[in-house]
Amino acid sequence: MDLFGPKFKTLVKTYFTRLFLKNKDFLLREAIAYKGFMQILMKHRNTGEKWTKEEKKLIKQHLKTMALVVPAIIVFLAPGGSIFLPILVDVLDRRKEIRKPDAFTPAPGKRPDQTPSVIIS
Repeated sequence: MDLFGPKFKTLVKTYFTRLFLKNKDFLLREAIAYKGFMQILMKHRNTGEKWTKEEKKLIKQHLKTMALVVPAIIVFLAPGGSIFLPILVDVLDRRKEIRKPDAFTPAPGKRPDQTPSVIIS
């Protein structure tokens, strides 16, 4: 028996999405107040790269401070709470479309000189 089946996961995601949307203005205001926090938070969404240990530590510090103003953030401070970060990123992303990697931008971990060249004939 799968205790945490797809229906349960959908319900949890919907609940937290609504909770964050309800507090979006406060969350966004607090996130912008910390210089560089939004760039770190959106790093995975923008570049596809994972957060480093230092970045995760910084995110957790900022979320701890934000939890004093917006109690909905407390969920991130619980053990395993970081699994809800993608939901927060979705809510706080102010763009209309998700940025897709540029065809001329090298993949993460590749140097620019490793990018395949295009031959025009």
